[in-house]
Amino acid sequence: MVQLSRRHLLFAAGAAAVVSMAGCGDDDADNKDLADNRVGAMDKYGVGDQFKATSAVSFSMLYNNHPNYPFKDDWLFWSELLKRTGVKIEPVAVPLSDYEQKRSVLIGAGDAPFIIPKTYHPQEDAYVSSGAILPVSDYLDLMPHFKDRIEKWNLQPEIDSLRQEDGKFYLLPGLHEKPWQDYTLAVRMDILEELKIPVPTTWDEVYDMLKAMKAAYPDVYPFSDRFGKPNPAGNLLNMLAVSHGLAGAGWAYQHTSWDANAKKFVYTGASDKYKAMLEFLHKLVDEKLLDPETFTQTDDQARQKLASGKSFVISANAQSIVNDYRPDMAKSLPNARMAKIPFPIGPVGPINPASRLENGVMISKKARDSKNFVAMMQFIDWLWYSDAGQEFARWGVEGTTYTKDSAGKRTPTPDVDVLGLNPKGTKHLQKDFGFYNGIFAYGGHLELVQSFFSAEEMEFQKVLNERPNVTVAPPHPLSDTEREQVTLWETPLKDYVYQNTLKFTLGQRPLGEWDAYVTELNGKNMGSYVDVVNKAYDRYQQKHG
Repeated sequence: MVQLSRRHLLFAAGAAAVVSMAGCGDDDADNKDLADNRVGAMDKYGVGDQFKATSAVSFSMLYNNHPNYPFKDDWLFWSELLKRTGVKIEPVAVPLSDYEQKRSVLIGAGDAPFIIPKTYHPQEDAYVSSGAILPVSDYLDLMPHFKDRIEKWNLQPEIDSLRQEDGKFYLLPGLHEKPWQDYTLAVRMDILEELKIPVPTTWDEVYDMLKAMKAAYPDVYPFSDRFGKPNPAGNLLNMLAVSHGLAGAGWAYQHTSWDANAKKFVYTGASDKYKAMLEFLHKLVDEKLLDPETFTQTDDQARQKLASGKSFVISANAQSIVNDYRPDMAKSLPNARMAKIPFPIGPVGPINPASRLENGVMISKKARDSKNFVAMMQFIDWLWYSDAGQEFARWGVEGTTYTKDSAGKRTPTPDVDVLGLNPKGTKHLQKDFGFYNGIFAYGGHLELVQSFFSAEEMEFQKVLNERPNVTVAPPHPLSDTEREQVTLWETPLKDYVYQNTLKFTLGQRPLGEWDAYVTELNGKNMGSYVDVVNKAYDRYQQKHG
């Protein structure tokens, strides 16, 4: 195992360059010339088959080393994976905080491992023009489970959203049968009951709730948030952005958002919707409802404030409720009760903002020349996209880490805990066994995804599933030349948006200077950026209608 340096992984999501193609599998001539690349591959491998290499094989893989369950060589995951598939993974372990930077360095230097997971679309765009990553769409005939899920779950439109101007796509995404939104706000339910405040359903009601909390506890900032890396208030900004009808902000910032009324793309950070979002945030800070240290503090500092009763509201997902907030407060505020509230509704109306695609796997171009290439693609298909592979990656070994009753319900074995499902368990499914690892465990049938959900999380998902899905932006594939050009503009633009988002929110710059800020963005090629994207959209419309 190779251990590398640190920097924070950037989460990104959203639609990018796309060209719709009719078929799910893209039969490429290159795909028919793999006679020298089949060592270890199965001659017959189809949907429902267990992949087992016909000879011992090993594949290098970039490994995102999560601090919540640090890498261990002796995890049952590795030995059982070898037993079932004949595959040994050679991990190049990179700390979560450094993953994006080291991935870029390794790919740029031609030293990337064969398998490059935990890549969030459109991060793969940066590596397409150099030829460093494989156009995986050329090899889908080697991946029967992947193709089967696209067909049965009607995922072709989402898959087409990954395509570059050459009609190919370069990322194998996680595939969900149904969308799954996890992040929202967590609130002290005991405080709501004490103050007789109903659970808020909209951002306006969140504001009213915070006002009531502040009136009752004037020395408290009711809302003090976490998830401030790689940029301040990453999750909060993103939730507000999608609630206002934008493609994303914060840690999922997207430079352009689709304006359905105008039928064109607009620059996210200069749009009227973004301004409205910042006006709301500034109001929270100005009225001392949102802790200004939200934009500078660490996650641990935010958790400490919550645990000591200095705040009542914080960003959350299902794991943070169980693994962080409730254990924190059990030590200092044993009567406190935290719970997720439904994703707040904003000006765009009720939506389920989640996508059915998740982060995915890139393949290094040099893997194509490996004698084991076909075996590797079959292995990836089994582990990431088959029912058996996904159940294994999530739950582990039946009888050792979980049991299954006659109705198919899975339960951790008596000595194993995960997500608080078995609090008396002395071993942890992630930390001690290596299962339910974010590198391997994503996507799948709704039943499997929800098999870890508590009753309260199931109720949260029920509310979200009743809402319409967020609208996907139309295709706007960029050429290689256009991609190279906008790449030069993106970092200065994003940095300036982040800087001024903070200034406007904290009152360091008055919102009366919004027009001047937009002019300044134009000076950083914002207008040219949007022109390129809209020309790409028009070009696609002319070709495909």
